[in-house]
Amino acid sequence: MIVSLTIVRYRRLLMPFALLAMAIHRLPLFYQKGCSFYKLLGSGKNGTFDLAPDWQQWGLLACWDSREDFERFRNTSFVAGWWKFFGTEQWTMLCIPLQSHGKWSSKEPFGHPKEIIPDGPVAVLTRATIRFSRLKNFWANVDTVANIMTRAPGYITSFGVGEAPFYKQATFSVWKNMDDVKAFAYQSREHAEVIKKTRSENWYSEELFARFKPIASFGTLNGRDPLNGLLN
Repeated sequence: MIVSLTIVRYRRLLMPFALLAMAIHRLPLFYQKGCSFYKLLGSGKNGTFDLAPDWQQWGLLACWDSREDFERFRNTSFVAGWWKFFGTEQWTMLCIPLQSHGKWSSKEPFGHPKEIIPDGPVAVLTRATIRFSRLKNFWANVDTVANIMTRAPGYITSFGVGEAPFYKQATFSVWKNMDDVKAFAYQSREHAEVIKKTRSENWYSEELFARFKPIASFGTLNGRDPLNGLLN
């Protein structure tokens, strides 16, 4: 399995077509050969969970049976053609799932991989459906963790994405190595306290946590490839 995360920036005047894409791209993706799972995603402004949407930036996360299936989508699909016509920039990262726990829309999109974590960059996906009764708790705590993450040793980049405003949220972050991920996840007091609250206060009705090995990065965002020079 290959997992792709594509982030697309639209021209400001063409932002209505970004919203339209969220509706009409579902059908061609549903029938796209070799695509076993996909999510069309909005984007926050600050690279993590964010109440302020970036109306120019949108994303697609998808699972592919093979690299060839992804390349066919990239080169010939209606969706890719739409991005090229209406977009101003796009960037894609390809990954191999290493570990995955939880569900997304009642599915386990990345299967049950139990791969040995390799040396080098690691991508981490954290996503959740937040209970409406816990929205205030969630949003009152995320800014603190987000600020710590972006300053943490080994942090490279991150994207705050979501299927729906406010309550279906995800962060896809990239780190220099697994030791840096663990240091942030388990040694940060503030992060540990928030994790405890998610459990004790039962914030989520559904959640998923996954780790990946990035294998390719191409395109640009804001004029550069966020992973330039980091992948072999």
